[in-house]
Amino acid sequence: MKLSRARAIALVGSAIVLPQCAKSDAIRIGSKNFSENITVAEIYAAGLEQRGFRVDRHMNLGSVQIAMAAIQRGDIQVYPEYTGTALIDVLHLPPMRNPKAVFSVVKSEFQKRFGLTVLQPSPGNDSQGLAVTGAVAKKYNVRTLSQCAHAAPQLRLATVPEFVARADALPGLQKFYGGFTFKSVRTFDIGLQYEALARGDADVATVFTTDAQIDVKHLVVLEDDRHFWPPYNVVAIVRPEVVSLKRGAVVSTIDRLTGRLTDTALRRLNFEVDINKRDPADVASEFVH
Repeated sequence: MKLSRARAIALVGSAIVLPQCAKSDAIRIGSKNFSENITVAEIYAAGLEQRGFRVDRHMNLGSVQIAMAAIQRGDIQVYPEYTGTALIDVLHLPPMRNPKAVFSVVKSEFQKRFGLTVLQPSPGNDSQGLAVTGAVAKKYNVRTLSQCAHAAPQLRLATVPEFVARADALPGLQKFYGGFTFKSVRTFDIGLQYEALARGDADVATVFTTDAQIDVKHLVVLEDDRHFWPPYNVVAIVRPEVVSLKRGAVVSTIDRLTGRLTDTALRRLNFEVDINKRDPADVASEFVH
């Protein structure tokens, strides 16, 4: 399970049941409860509308469990997911680090267990990461996690509370790479680690690799050169009744749009929504057109 995002909205309780009247000949598209996922779902919706399909939008449903329950019931027919989340949080399988292998397992198991089709993955990877300023990268010669592991005794880490305890975070990095014994570790509310880095109160900060703040603050994301973190490429989860619509036009449209979701594109989309506070639907429409 990925760490909580600053842009996530906490939802507690049982899965939302969508009104049955929403079921029609329109394609029902849903999303989870954070802005990147909502924006990608809006991109799918706008792209399908451009192709002449009618779309019913059911955005901001909640967690992965709520989205999966909705698509299994048929309340929604399409929603964007991440390969790492699908592998670990839905299928409850151990982390894997090869993107092609992760996609292959997720695609096969979703079809086998749920009868759902997983479409092609995005080039972009919304994974965990560590970032530094350009000045720190130059001063300490850190561009990779291996170099950071070695230089850590000279560096101060700004992070969120979850990162210091999770097996797929700092303890895992220390075990997998060796090193990573930082000069100091300070925890902040989600998002404030960026401010600590900008103020010079830290040398390294935890990030998600498609966060808008990376570009805003001109940060250097350290290369995971030994591939510790699982990949989190965007994939569309699709119900069987829409796979063959108009000779596969739904699939081809979504695959084409997902193929445009690079790290850079996702950061720009997140910048418009999270920093410029624009409506995800407007940002998605511009991306499609």
